[in-house]
Amino acid sequence: MAFDGITVAALVREFNDRLTGGHISKIAQTEKDELQLTVKTPDRKNLRLTLSANASLPLAAITEDGKPSPLTAPNFCMLLRKHLGGGLIKSITQPGLERCIRFDVEHRDEMGDLGTKTLVIELMGKYSNIIFLSDDNVIIDSIKHVPVSLSSVREVLPGRPYFLPNTVGKTDPLKEAEENIFHVLSASNVPAAKTLSSTYTGISQSIASEIVHLSGVDADLPASGLSEAARVHLAHSFRRVMEDVAAGAFAPCVLYQGEEPVEYSAFPITRFPEDSRMVSMASMSSVIVTYYRDRDVTSRIRQKSADLRKIVTNLLEKDYKKLDLQEKQLADTDKKDKYRVYGELLNTYGYELQGGEKSLTCTNYYTGEEITIPLDSQKTAQENARKFFDRYGKLKRTQEALSVQTAETRQEIEHLESISTSLEIALKEEDLTQIRQELTEYGFIRHHGPRGRKEKVTSRPFHYISSDGFDMYVGKNNYQNEELTFKTASGNDWWFHSKKVPGSHVIVKTGGREMTDRAFEEAGALAAYYSKGRNADKVEIDYVQRRELRKVAGAAPGFVIYHTNYSLMAVPKLLLREAEEK
Repeated sequence: MAFDGITVAALVREFNDRLTGGHISKIAQTEKDELQLTVKTPDRKNLRLTLSANASLPLAAITEDGKPSPLTAPNFCMLLRKHLGGGLIKSITQPGLERCIRFDVEHRDEMGDLGTKTLVIELMGKYSNIIFLSDDNVIIDSIKHVPVSLSSVREVLPGRPYFLPNTVGKTDPLKEAEENIFHVLSASNVPAAKTLSSTYTGISQSIASEIVHLSGVDADLPASGLSEAARVHLAHSFRRVMEDVAAGAFAPCVLYQGEEPVEYSAFPITRFPEDSRMVSMASMSSVIVTYYRDRDVTSRIRQKSADLRKIVTNLLEKDYKKLDLQEKQLADTDKKDKYRVYGELLNTYGYELQGGEKSLTCTNYYTGEEITIPLDSQKTAQENARKFFDRYGKLKRTQEALSVQTAETRQEIEHLESISTSLEIALKEEDLTQIRQELTEYGFIRHHGPRGRKEKVTSRPFHYISSDGFDMYVGKNNYQNEELTFKTASGNDWWFHSKKVPGSHVIVKTGGREMTDRAFEEAGALAAYYSKGRNADKVEIDYVQRRELRKVAGAAPGFVIYHTNYSLMAVPKLLLREAEEK
């Protein structure tokens, strides 16, 4: 969900519990728009508070990992060290439900007198800022200066009075009575979620949609078009959520789809697809750090694999064009038998020709029908027959060569499609190592570096444990598929694979036990999820015991043949949690 007022409220609650009463022992400006404060808490723990006013990723969170400080501290950092270094955090507050956090810090000045100054972080997208205030609410300095040329609403410059602009005229939801919420809904001609997010401060479209979903009302109807009972229920649900916010009753969580985080929230998320899973966490900081770290990992993997994706995509486009041309040429060779028949008929009926004819009409003794054979009037019957036999021989040789070439092109396409699916499955940088090795080994990309040296492989297959306790392994690429099927699996273990589409091999280790229906369903779902058909409603899955599988001679790794199998229809979704490595 968005970094909205409710997310900020959960962070303020956490900061108050963990940081209030602590002393600021270190201040570092690790980026031009980011601060890291080390706070020594009353229980003598050192906690790192990260405050970022980055336009694309503003955040505030207690983090474990720090960044190196620049050798020369920027002026803003030096100013904060002078006024806040060693200071006592007296309070941490949020005005209303604004995306803003105020840190009031008590500190002694050069004369030894106690005074209080305030550090404010505004988490407002491209308008985010970190502002340092005096005790009379005047701006001492800010990490970003905003002159009147950039904003006609508010200047953020030293010496200017500080205030939070209310440019959209929204209402503080924490102070709104339930009856007023009902009247707002009754007067709105837009859907309820949009009504709530556009009327109240700090309410994002995501949390508004969640509240509407919890209320069970029609999210597409205009708010005023809802029944009176529905509006009453929705107003009550909204008020109840605001009471939980005021009471600090948060339950931070991250929503994952597969291995990728797709949303986060200060409250449990109920509106999500069946193949998603919600992971609860101890603090809002943990949610923020985990969400952006995992999103960053996913983004980095996509960037790292971009060159491989491009190579595979270009090769596939080239092969599909080549296959189309080969198939057209192969279709043209189907008329070869016509020329053979022409030659044979000319050898049989050519004695009837006097010379100079442009055609010969005779009976085709293969079909019993009359046929007209075009002739070169400058050639004899025997010469025309030889010409047709030559054309037949050429087309026959072409057909034989094209049949081999077409089969090879189809095999290469199948191989590249399987590699493309492996790239979609890759979650970590080490998962790309074997894919790059395979592309190199089969000549799709050039080898770089000394021959014979291979990158160290640390990637391992996915490991899941079924609801009934069966170990299930999923190959991330063709090499792992080969390893799982022909080395990890034994004869009585079960093998699953998507039918007629590229995908991972799924191996279920039975350990001599009888497979349950639930285990078959879960293994089928894994095979569907880790296949090219992941986004389909259902995928047909072939499954067979390992002893029925055979390698394809001369084929790429992971390609198998089988003559006896069972099939099932599986919904592609991740039903199981990945097992932890021991």
